[in-house]
Amino acid sequence: MESPLEEETKMNAEPERKFGVVVVGVGRAGSVRIRDLRNPHPSSAFLNLIGFVSRRELGSVEGVPQISLEDALSSQEVEVAYICSENSSHEDYIRQFLNAGKHVLVEYPMTLSWAAARDLWDLAEQKGRVLHEEHVELLMEEFAFLKKEVVGKDLLKGSLLFTAGPLEQERFGFPAFSGISRLTWLVSLFGELSLVSATLEQRKEDQYMKMTVCLETENKRPLTWIEEKAPGLKRNRHLSFHFKSGSLENMPNVGVNKNIFLKDQNIFVQKLLGQFSEKELAAEKKRILHCLWLAEEIQKHCYSKE
Repeated sequence: MESPLEEETKMNAEPERKFGVVVVGVGRAGSVRIRDLRNPHPSSAFLNLIGFVSRRELGSVEGVPQISLEDALSSQEVEVAYICSENSSHEDYIRQFLNAGKHVLVEYPMTLSWAAARDLWDLAEQKGRVLHEEHVELLMEEFAFLKKEVVGKDLLKGSLLFTAGPLEQERFGFPAFSGISRLTWLVSLFGELSLVSATLEQRKEDQYMKMTVCLETENKRPLTWIEEKAPGLKRNRHLSFHFKSGSLENMPNVGVNKNIFLKDQNIFVQKLLGQFSEKELAAEKKRILHCLWLAEEIQKHCYSKE
């Protein structure tokens, strides 16, 4: 992966053409995407924001016009779609835009099923289009710190607990999918994992949910991943990794995450410009599909117990 400086250097050349973009969904992520597209960044110079699509009648947002889904799909001007809607709608939007011959950037999780993601990737390849799943968690300062910390160390056991307020499962998917960024951290740090067990504890009347997942590395080292959500729970990550050479307990303050969505856009533009090797793209696809496969296995495991 290129460093941000190398990325910017590659993009400092005057763009020969601009890709027309629509943003689908204008919640938190969609609003950040619109802001980045409208500001003068090296990658934004290759992109031309045409409008946004929303189920709500908004007219315009920050001077950007609302357009219908039909117009976004049929317009020759629109070559790229940013899918920033609710997780449950991602699959349908990706399919429609790929079928219309557009490149797609989608916020994670790409889909709420492994088979659907595999089919969409096949469709993207068949259409010769870029399909990019955002993973801003891999662009965070905390992840860069962890990556340096674990390199060359022999893991004995580890755990990652994430707490936050409640999320509606109908809109955001099963917790293993809505929380796939934590799973992606573990896979990116320790390699492909296998599922040992998974349980889901829910008290719907209290909006309480706790998913406990026991995973294993290829060397049979145990990793525990817990997602706990309830009203009043602060958004927090607690981690503990024990190595033969010592332990890492919780995350030191490693600085502020700046422009992580913009860094993700830089990666996407590099893909549009054909600046990633086939090997890099294949490794990323393998990791993403592995995480979605694990998320689905976890879901099956939890529901088989009910």
